[in-house]
Amino acid sequence: MGIEPGGLKRYDRQMRIPGWGEGGQRKLGSRTLIVAGAGGLGSITSMLLCSAGLGHLRIVDGDVVEQSNLNRQLLHWPVDIGRPKVESGEEKLGDMNPGIEVESLNCRIVEDNVDSILRGADGIIDALDDFETRYLLNRAALERGIPFFHGSVYGLEGRATTVIPGITPCLRCIYESGPEPGIIPVAGPVPSVIGSIQALEAIKYLLGLGTNLQGRLLVFDGEDMEFSEIEVERNPRCPDCGDHHPSA
Repeated sequence: MGIEPGGLKRYDRQMRIPGWGEGGQRKLGSRTLIVAGAGGLGSITSMLLCSAGLGHLRIVDGDVVEQSNLNRQLLHWPVDIGRPKVESGEEKLGDMNPGIEVESLNCRIVEDNVDSILRGADGIIDALDDFETRYLLNRAALERGIPFFHGSVYGLEGRATTVIPGITPCLRCIYESGPEPGIIPVAGPVPSVIGSIQALEAIKYLLGLGTNLQGRLLVFDGEDMEFSEIEVERNPRCPDCGDHHPSA
């Protein structure tokens, strides 16, 4: 999958990037990524991965489209209000690129289904809005050796990092605990910025291009239009990755 009828012409510009080429494009077309969440971050990451020719995209979300989603969740339109987000997303993505396989799972991610959700995955895009589920996916990724591409947004700020099991600090090392659940304020463009970074991080990892955000938390300050980095270190006593690291 990932190569639509008509061949590789769609991907001509990206295949011109050094290290990408036709071989890289076909490699991308053979890979599977999980997009956990079909909201603001999930809309952007899934659209970009779909357009880039990822072979298999598995979108997981248990919510329906609401009017308050429409300022940032670009996969969903007014006509979709009341529909499951994954159903709305699968329809748009299928039209966007017939050459990829889009699989939608209309469910919440819990201990009982995480194993089946992650089966065959080459990476996980964290496009969630609650830390309880993020920590569950973080642990599951560590146990299975699957890279985890984290993104989060709040107001005019966004953050991103890449977790490589056994190499980098994990999400729990960075955030020992998450914020209290509640309605998150979000300016529409911010998920687009962070979701684009997550998609690029995943593509680079799959193709072995450049340097990923390993051990670095990238912070986007939309108010002052600044990017900054925070170096993060593994917590040797981390309850999630302590048993999944060579130095443990």
